[in-house]
Amino acid sequence: MVTELDGHVMRCVRDQNGNHVIQKCIECIPEEAIHFIVSVFYDQVVTLSTHPYGCRVIQRILEHCHNPKTQQIMMDEIMQSVCMLAQDQYGNYVVQHVLEHGKPHERTAIIKTLTGKIVHMSQQKFASNVIEKCLAFGTPMERQVLVNEMLGSSDENDPLQVMMKDQFANYVVQKVLETCDDHQLEVIMNRIKIHLNTLKRYTYGKHIVARVEKLVAAGGTILLSLYLWT
Repeated sequence: MVTELDGHVMRCVRDQNGNHVIQKCIECIPEEAIHFIVSVFYDQVVTLSTHPYGCRVIQRILEHCHNPKTQQIMMDEIMQSVCMLAQDQYGNYVVQHVLEHGKPHERTAIIKTLTGKIVHMSQQKFASNVIEKCLAFGTPMERQVLVNEMLGSSDENDPLQVMMKDQFANYVVQKVLETCDDHQLEVIMNRIKIHLNTLKRYTYGKHIVARVEKLVAAGGTILLSLYLWT
């Protein structure tokens, strides 16, 4: 039955119903029997990743196709367009999938590519979700690099203040508060305290104030920060 799809794979992938059949083929049929399906996607990974149905199929391939050649081709094409995919309404899900379920070196490669663009990406509707995944699944060292970028290099350069007022970036700051270690939390709480009154005047800044108050109320590992806050 599956071989009957040969020659019609791309048509099915782009179809509202057919894409589910292709997904099931990838999930349920031995990999060696669906090479004719997978090979159609070579050089088409980015195009499919930005398609409402194609992005689902690419994620299934990343999950179920373990052939080294296939994995390498998929990741090479994704890595060549990481920044564009991260900002795309469908492509961001593919990048998020790799960050959450991919190999450590793949996750590191994506975070390295996005480093230097964290503040800008955090202000984008779709890319902000990707940055949240970087914080959630990156190593402690990678998370530190991201946090440092958000904090800026001086009082004059304060990207964190901009992020806290932004409709999308404020969620990234909230994710930082969830994922950072005690030392990072102390630094960030001190920085937030400086801007507390200003934040209360902004719709999205209020989200940060509410999250911080919740953390302070929780106590526990944030006793030092609680002292600083009060």
